[in-house]
Amino acid sequence: MSIDTSSDPALARLTEQVRAAAATGTPLDIRGGCTKRFYGGPARGEPLDVRPLSGISSYEPSELVVTARAGTPLAELEAALAEKGQCLPFEPPRFATGGTVGGMVAAGLSGPARAAAGAVRDYVLGATLLNGRAEVLSFGGQVMKNVAGYDVSRLLAGSMGTLGVILEVSLKVLPVAPATATLRFDLDEATALRRLNEWGGQPLPLNASAWWDGTLVVRLRGAAAAVEAAARSLGAERLPEELAQPFWEGLRDQRDEFFAKARAAVQAGACLWRLSVPSVAPPLQLSGEQLIEWGGAQRWWCTSAPASRMREAARAVGGHATLFLARDEDKAGAQVFTPLAPPLERIHRELKRAFDPHGLFNPGRLYPGW
Repeated sequence: MSIDTSSDPALARLTEQVRAAAATGTPLDIRGGCTKRFYGGPARGEPLDVRPLSGISSYEPSELVVTARAGTPLAELEAALAEKGQCLPFEPPRFATGGTVGGMVAAGLSGPARAAAGAVRDYVLGATLLNGRAEVLSFGGQVMKNVAGYDVSRLLAGSMGTLGVILEVSLKVLPVAPATATLRFDLDEATALRRLNEWGGQPLPLNASAWWDGTLVVRLRGAAAAVEAAARSLGAERLPEELAQPFWEGLRDQRDEFFAKARAAVQAGACLWRLSVPSVAPPLQLSGEQLIEWGGAQRWWCTSAPASRMREAARAVGGHATLFLARDEDKAGAQVFTPLAPPLERIHRELKRAFDPHGLFNPGRLYPGW
């Protein structure tokens, strides 16, 4: 990792703020672009702004590796990659302008291509972290085979900033696929799930899928010959790219019709739940409105059903449920993420204690009480 820990004013300011907070026991609210503050438990503590720690430290297109500081705008990183015909294949949701690289990793969220391309953590090669003792620690590196012992850098993905302040990350990137095609099918939920799982067992360049209200849309990506052959084989309506691209962008950033309706319903007292289940799980008998992604493995539910009902439905098919979006008054005191089994909770607490012994960072964002 290339961050200069000795002569960087932005890093010096962050380090001093953490050192002072440790001395007084003051909780810290790590902030970037604040585009994901709705996610996780309510934020509290003294603001710790990472945006001054910004910039792409190094980029080697031929090696498919980029290193960026945590406060780097995600839009800036993606623009630099696009100039070289490369991308973040996991399509991190942006939600709004201003999101940062550190927030992308800390939230650990992935977009429509996640089932085919992998998650954020699969592309994190290395990271530099400011821990609760105001120490700068580096993990991993800039190649895939860089792990000896615990893979701490990938542990940061989805940690919601509770382990420390992410200062810099190295990410694997990939070339933009040469060809893309989007197909539309009129199918009920059960048939759509069955087809998706059947296609998942075939050598098809399936990259993303979305089912909502009787319509299944799938995206093919890869070599031009493979995409064209698959499109002919599946035999469905092919959407023009000028319509398909805005659809997938809207789904990625949750600006499409389903999520717009969900946000309105949340303001009226409903909740948006994100259920992670096996792709072969049957249709879930729940009230509300549903959108299915990731070949059946991610199921969004906008509903007024109680949390116990949502968590039990997910658990019954081998999955878990996350309270993704709710009014502040509905989220207050609620368990956002599925409670951990006692052995896993003990491991998580020990990790938290090791990196943040004073309990400074983002208290309550991941689990209540720590």
